Amino acid sequence: MKTIKEPAREIPVRDEVDVLIVGGGPAGIMAAQAAAKVPGTSVMLIESRGFLGGNMTIGLPLLGFLGRKGNEVIKGLPLQFVERLRERGQATHHRRCPLHVSLTMIDPEGTKKLCWEIMKEENIKVLMYVFCTDVIMEGNKVKGVIIESKKGREAILAKTVVDCSGDGDVLYRAGAPMLYGNEDGNAQPPTLMFSMRGVDSRKLRDAVADHPETYDIDFIPNEFFRPMDNCTFVGFRNQIKKAREAGYHLPVERTIFMTGMAEDEWWVNMSRVNGIDATDPEQYTKGEEICIEQNEEIVKYLKEYIPGFENAYVDRVAPFMGIRETRRIQGGYTLTEQDIFDCAKFDDVIGVASYPVDLHHPVGGDCSLYWCPDCYDIPYRSLIPEGVDGVIAAGRCISATHLALASVRVMGPAMCIGEAAGKAAALAVKSGKELRDIDVKELQKELREEGVWFRD
Repeated sequence: MKTIKEPAREIPVRDEVDVLIVGGGPAGIMAAQAAAKVPGTSVMLIESRGFLGGNMTIGLPLLGFLGRKGNEVIKGLPLQFVERLRERGQATHHRRCPLHVSLTMIDPEGTKKLCWEIMKEENIKVLMYVFCTDVIMEGNKVKGVIIESKKGREAILAKTVVDCSGDGDVLYRAGAPMLYGNEDGNAQPPTLMFSMRGVDSRKLRDAVADHPETYDIDFIPNEFFRPMDNCTFVGFRNQIKKAREAGYHLPVERTIFMTGMAEDEWWVNMSRVNGIDATDPEQYTKGEEICIEQNEEIVKYLKEYIPGFENAYVDRVAPFMGIRETRRIQGGYTLTEQDIFDCAKFDDVIGVASYPVDLHHPVGGDCSLYWCPDCYDIPYRSLIPEGVDGVIAAGRCISATHLALASVRVMGPAMCIGEAAGKAAALAVKSGKELRDIDVKELQKELREEGVWFRD
C-alpha cells in the first residue's frame, strides 16, 4: 500500500472532562446519564451523527427487558427511559414473546428528543458531527481522544473514557487486543430497516391466524398474532419459496417484520449483506448500496405475497444500516454461550440479561435462536480490556464469544451495560483508581440504588 508521511503538528485541546462517552447510541446515552448522576462529575458525549439514540432510532424494537418468567430483568435507567416514552405515548408495554422473550416498540423521533432532554437535565456536554480518530496515550493508559470534524483536528482530555462506539474504536486505537466475528473471521450481517404504512393490519393478522397451513410462522402459534398487540412476524418460508420460484431474488430464508407505533405501520428487517466489515468505509458503503437494492425487491415481494400489504407504501428508511457485529475486546472475562445456557452467576455482576442467542448466520440467509432457561449475569470483567487502562467497553464491543455476543448485543442488555460502564467510569475518577481496580461492591451498590435488578 502506498503511504505518505504526516508532519507533526500541535493540536488544540477543545475540552477536558472527568468522563468522556464516545458514541451516543443506547449504551452511550445510559453511560452518560449514569456518570453524570455521580456528584461532581463532568461528562461529555461525542457522536458522529446529527442525532442521538443510535439503533433506537432505526425502527427496531427494544429487546430483552423481560426474562423468560415474564419479570423485568432490565431496570434502572433503561427502564426509566422507556417509562418516560410510554408516558408520552411513544413506547408500548413489554409484551412477552415466545420467540424473542419480550418486545417493546418505541417511536424513533420521540426517542431522539428524549435523549436530548436527558443530556440537558444532567448537564452533559454534547458534541455532534465529530469522529474519534485516535487516542492520547500515556504509557498503557488512555488520557483522551483525538477528534476530526469540519473544524479540523482537536483533542479532548478525559480522566476516563467509555467506548460506546459499537465498533470498539477507542479500544482498537489504544491497542487493546480485539476479536472479530466467528472462528473464520465472519461477522453477523447488517440490515437496513425500513417502514411501510398503509398496511391492513386486521387483514394480515386474521389471515395468519386463520390459515397456519399457508402462512407458516417460526415457533410461535399463529393465533398469537391475532390481537392488535406488539409482535414480530418471523417465518412465511412458504411465501419466500413461492416468490423465488417466480423469479424473486430475496436475501433471507424468512420474512421478518414487526409492529410500529401506528396501527398500519410495520418495520421490515429483511435485507442482508454477508461478508461486510462495517469498520471499512468502502465495504460499509457497498453494504448500504446492496441493501437499498434488496429492499426494492423486498417491497414488491411483501405487496404480492403477504396479505394486508397490497396497498402499503414505504414511509421511512433507517438513516443507517443496523450493525450486529464488528470488533469486540478480549477482556478480563469472556462471556460464553455456555454461561448463557447455564444461567451463570458472577460475583462481579453488573446487570442481568435473558435474550436468546439470536444468530443471523454470517454465511447464507437464515438465523438460529437458542434460549437460556431463565436469565444470566453480565460480569464487570467483560467490560475491562486486557492491557489498557483509562477506558471501559460498553455495548456490543464487550468481551464475549461470537455466539454469546448474539445475545448480549441487543439494545436492552446494551443499555444495561452502558449504565454500569458510565457509573464505573465516574466512580474510578472519584476514587482515583483504575477502572479494573474499583470496588465492584460499591459499583453494585450504586447501581442498586438506581434501580438496577440483580438476582438474589
